[in-house]
Amino acid sequence: MSHEHEGVIEETKKQFGVILKESKQGIYVYLDDTHKLCNEKFASMLGYASAEEWSKVNKPFTEAFVEGTHSQHTLVSAYKEAIESKTGSYLEITWKTKTGGKVNAKVILVPVSVKGELLALHFITKA
Repeated sequence: MSHEHEGVIEETKKQFGVILKESKQGIYVYLDDTHKLCNEKFASMLGYASAEEWSKVNKPFTEAFVEGTHSQHTLVSAYKEAIESKTGSYLEITWKTKTGGKVNAKVILVPVSVKGELLALHFITKA
């Protein structure tokens, strides 16, 4: 299953490559805690040297990147709604930086399908 998920992430990079590179917003795509990717803008926003460094963080997503239980609950609820009901959302989330700082941001979260897998595509703008 892990190998299949890696293929989904690689295909996502191809399909959304121009958007990831050229968007003025931070972007990340989430399949699971291990299989995720982001653009350089989002990695930088959270204090990571590169999108690759961010993607290699091996902790539960909300523990590693989302500040506080309110933001964690809000993001998880929106993710479940996206995957289960194919519904997009607009949220306000406080992110956790690599060094423990906080970044308030507005998030647009939408479900996308790649190779038959549902993922959540997130666009992030600092508040």
